Amino acid sequence: MRLSRKSDYALRAVRHLSTLPKDRLGSINSISQAEKVPREFLAKILKDLTRGGILRSFQGVTGGYRLSKAAKDVSFLNVIEIIDGPLRISLATDGKSRAFSGEGKADSSFEKFWKDQEKTLKNTFSRQTFGKYALKAKKKSK
Repeated sequence: MRLSRKSDYALRAVRHLSTLPKDRLGSINSISQAEKVPREFLAKILKDLTRGGILRSFQGVTGGYRLSKAAKDVSFLNVIEIIDGPLRISLATDGKSRAFSGEGKADSSFEKFWKDQEKTLKNTFSRQTFGKYALKAKKKSK
């Protein structure tokens, strides 16, 4: 499994925003430079994250972005699924396909294996939040 470049950039952008003081907005330019993300691609990503409820955008000369909720309440899974849709690691877990054995017969043990792996991965990503990055940034600023 490999994360899409778009999800990777989205995670980096959210991490960056989670480290900013609550009264400060992150501009597209500042995020792009800090995280080495192409500006035009980042603009699309930030729009998706705003539509998905992770970010709030503010218009104008001093506008920018910030998290729409506490960093501890935003998980990696939230970001990945907003960008790429539901996390699936096999066709056997999409609810439409059937996992087949080599003889073309349905193989429920194969399907169960992939569903278990997907559940583990989703749990890992949902437990990983941006709260620790916000906490590190607060400690550095003191």
